[in-house]
Amino acid sequence: MPTRSSTRRRLLVRALLSLAAALPLVAALPFSVTRAEDPWPTRPVTMIVPFAAGGSTDVIGRIVAEGLRVELGQPVLVDNRGGAGGTIGTAAIVKAGPDGYIIGMGTASTLAINPAAYKSLGYDVLTGLVPVTNIAAVPNIMSINADVPAADMAAFIRLAKEQAGKMSYASAGIGSVSHLMGEQFKLATGVDIVHVPYRGIGPALNDAVAGQVQVLFDNLPSTLPMVQAGKLKALAVSGPNRVPALPDVPTFTELGLDDLGWMAFFGLVVPEKTPPAVVARLHAAAVKALAQDEVKSRLVAQQAVVIGNRPEEFAAEIRRDLDRMRRAVAAAKIELN
Repeated sequence: MPTRSSTRRRLLVRALLSLAAALPLVAALPFSVTRAEDPWPTRPVTMIVPFAAGGSTDVIGRIVAEGLRVELGQPVLVDNRGGAGGTIGTAAIVKAGPDGYIIGMGTASTLAINPAAYKSLGYDVLTGLVPVTNIAAVPNIMSINADVPAADMAAFIRLAKEQAGKMSYASAGIGSVSHLMGEQFKLATGVDIVHVPYRGIGPALNDAVAGQVQVLFDNLPSTLPMVQAGKLKALAVSGPNRVPALPDVPTFTELGLDDLGWMAFFGLVVPEKTPPAVVARLHAAAVKALAQDEVKSRLVAQQAVVIGNRPEEFAAEIRRDLDRMRRAVAAAKIELN
């Protein structure tokens, strides 16, 4: 007959055996739960905008940041790092830790014009950044002072050639989008118009309206009100289609000026070596954000064309625009330090 002590020993052995059998499952549980319930992001994400608050990049960045907050379930905090034409903020994105908690806005200026125009940036946008998606693109516009006696592009080109070297175009500054557009226009048409750089598009726009300069190249949103008010005459817009707000104004492509057909893009980028899973998650969230009615309507109000393409498509667009800007920079002999 078993004793009380032997019975206790048997029960203890059975308990230990049961515990040992359960150990593999218990050991696996924390890892499985972490992977299933604790994906990126688990804390706020910072979006570096390489320009000051209030500009187009900042406005579009904040619109998308709010959409991403909804899709990611975490705040997306905008950090404006303006200065040096966007190079300071872009350098900060390149040098950030590649964990997905620093993302950034990349534009035609920071990813195409600056690499083409600056002698040395200290970073390479093609290898130091991973494109996520082209959020949206804004058409560019070429306009002339209302008193210039030219009703369309053909008439203006004839007039400019007749007055070679006597007409001028305003830009937001050396190496700006408007400067590069002006140089591309000169290359494409053979006209001789003088570049007058300003400290920002605001004063350039004011002098174009006042007639101090005859021509202005700009992003559409800031020039559109002056065109609609009859203070400037629009000759062409960029992009694959005409702008709904200016249905009678042809595109550069329609006029045979393909090199000026590009739009100013605003996209999401992350530092090199950011995990592919994080890039995929951010891309999916951005595409969903761009489908939100509020986000879409606010971007359209900025005259933007909503895109949301794949990372490899955005990368190809960056390379294409960089090549285009390098040609224009070389022809105009632009070199920034």
